[in-house]
Amino acid sequence: MDDYLSFRKMITPIIIQVVFWIGAVLVALYGLWMIFSGATASFGGGQLVLSGLVTLLLGPLFWRIFCELLIVVFRINDTLTEIKGAKGAKK
Repeated sequence: MDDYLSFRKMITPIIIQVVFWIGAVLVALYGLWMIFSGATASFGGGQLVLSGLVTLLLGPLFWRIFCELLIVVFRINDTLTEIKGAKGAKK
């Protein structure tokens, strides 16, 4: 508990994983909504269906890449902390 209060242990990577799943579901639902809106449109719905398919397929992929980039920052911090600890132990 002391590590969390002194900010030596980060909780943000766990939060980012939760945010990823919520965002992936929302992106997929938005893609499905676009597809159904385009399919039920009386005029010009083909473009909406196509963009809905693209959103459904590529949206979660791009959201995953964005979340992974955020986690990389924390992994870099963890690695640098380990290097610092190993360097201090050798002295």
